[in-house]
Amino acid sequence: MLNKIIGSLLLAATALAPVSSIAGPVEIKFSHVVAENTPKGLMAEKFKELVEERLPGKVKVSVYPNSQLFNDNKVLEAMLLGDVQMAAPSLSKFQSFTKKLQVFDLPFLFRDIDAVDRFQQSETGQELLGSLKKRGLVGLGYLHNGMKQLSSNEAIVTPEQISGKKFRIMTSDVLQAQFEQVDAIPLKKPFSEVFTLLQTRAIDGQENTWSNTYSKKFYEVQPYITASNHGVLDYMVVTSAEFWMTLPDDLRTEIKRAMDDAIAYGNDISKKKADEDRKLIADSGVTQIIDLTDAQRQAWVDAMKPVWKKFERQIGKDVIQAAAKASE
Repeated sequence: MLNKIIGSLLLAATALAPVSSIAGPVEIKFSHVVAENTPKGLMAEKFKELVEERLPGKVKVSVYPNSQLFNDNKVLEAMLLGDVQMAAPSLSKFQSFTKKLQVFDLPFLFRDIDAVDRFQQSETGQELLGSLKKRGLVGLGYLHNGMKQLSSNEAIVTPEQISGKKFRIMTSDVLQAQFEQVDAIPLKKPFSEVFTLLQTRAIDGQENTWSNTYSKKFYEVQPYITASNHGVLDYMVVTSAEFWMTLPDDLRTEIKRAMDDAIAYGNDISKKKADEDRKLIADSGVTQIIDLTDAQRQAWVDAMKPVWKKFERQIGKDVIQAAAKASE
């Protein structure tokens, strides 16, 4: 069904040429799944502010947080149908569109968020941003959330201690392989269900950034967080090729400039919030944060690195090497 939708929309986008004017204000519905006070939520609001300030009466932006319209599993299909114009799904959500973006899910590939940023701004990273065009989507930029940590019902320090435990993951073959590599049980569940799953102990833990763990109160129902920095949770802001290419040139240029500025704003907030939200969680006294020593972290690297090889053919050895180089 989705392939048919993509095919028909690509034909439509090819037939349509940019027009010089559009009757009435252009409406942009921006759908996302997280809270308004997260880096993504704040970025979306900044985008709305900048667009409506720079293009008064010409463009109207409506932001829908907390999965009010669609979750990340449905939003891309909805975008291709024209029900939303912008979204910022996690990079894991694009694996059905291109396998190359799976590079961002590989465990312990990036040392920190600065390494992620260096790779995304590199020639290879920018090429990946354009890898969705043949599937009817236009990548507008990368947005950071932060490095991922492990929260759990029991203290986890070594890879052996995660064996047999159930962890929620996003829909991602790489993340599934990551947990299976250390004999844990990955369960693909919507983000909106995570708190309840943790609260009822239907799962043993989850992986997420400090921002999401704090804003969604996961720490209140998880007594331990292992500060593993084992992966990155980033997003790609996307729109449909059909919508983007039918915008007048002047509007498209100004909207893209506003998006670039909003993403820079969001990424700056993301880096600050990682430290701030970690401190808020620590100060709550509800959750114990476990910091790994270099030797303990290396044990995790050694245990999970074989996942890189498993996906080398799908992602491309050159892409993985370019990403790894950003941490040197």
